[in-house]
Amino acid sequence: MTIEILNLHKSFGRKKVLEDVSFKVSNGEVVGYVGLNGAGKTTTIRIAVGVLPPDSGDVVVDGYSVTKEKRAASRRVGWVPELPIFETDFRALDYFVYLAGYYGITGTEARKLGRELLEEFGLGNALYTKLSSYSQGMKKRFALAVSMINDPPNFILDEVLNGLDPQGIAFFRELTKEFRKKGKAVLFSSHILSEVEDIADRVVFIHKGRIIGVHAMEEIKSKASPGIYLALSRVDENTLRILGRFGEPVVLEGGRILVRRPSGSVEEVVAELVKNGVGVLEVRREERSLEDFFFSLIKEAESP
Repeated sequence: MTIEILNLHKSFGRKKVLEDVSFKVSNGEVVGYVGLNGAGKTTTIRIAVGVLPPDSGDVVVDGYSVTKEKRAASRRVGWVPELPIFETDFRALDYFVYLAGYYGITGTEARKLGRELLEEFGLGNALYTKLSSYSQGMKKRFALAVSMINDPPNFILDEVLNGLDPQGIAFFRELTKEFRKKGKAVLFSSHILSEVEDIADRVVFIHKGRIIGVHAMEEIKSKASPGIYLALSRVDENTLRILGRFGEPVVLEGGRILVRRPSGSVEEVVAELVKNGVGVLEVRREERSLEDFFFSLIKEAESP
């Protein structure tokens, strides 16, 4: 059970999206694929599951080429896209049974499997609820259940943690432990490194279409340096200038700020912000900032 990404190149028009992307996910291994939005994660995954052709390169799943033996390769992969799209007028169990038919599972057997998997994925109380009423997190759980229909030996999951509540993330963490025990190869993408921390064995970092690092999670934790996370009432040049006195401020998604390598205490930073009229909505100090490790990789990759 292996997923091998081999020298993938992909462009859309004149824009290079992937450039010589290569890495491997071995049996019994959970690999996080981490990059900022637009880095090339989804393009890689869409090529890996056979819904998008590469310009060059290939993906080999358990020895089957996705470009040359698409049907055989695809049957060995459970795939969950970033935004699962279903026929929302269907009730969940009915739609599961319909999809199971594509794998040759029909009738009573399909309904039995559907009940078992949907209950296992926390949807036992919503078997007869229309998918149009499902939340984004419920749709992710439903998509995970569907990906298990033929019990494939490999899984490729795109931003699977998006839309999941803390309970859903904890559930996914336990699910990957089971996959690992069964020797399945799991590749899942995320733009939030901290959410990958307790799930992945290894992390592949992509930035602007190129792989900039492949590291074991234990190695990342040992190298990561302290940081202060802030959610503020406003983020402008003056705010960044104030924070620059205490370290290296980096604006993250959602308007949060990470102060890398802070020289002052949390209390000193907050006091200075408040003195200058900046409201502090949330603050926490991380002794080991995983995002800091990521941004140091980006900085190194972009340096001349």
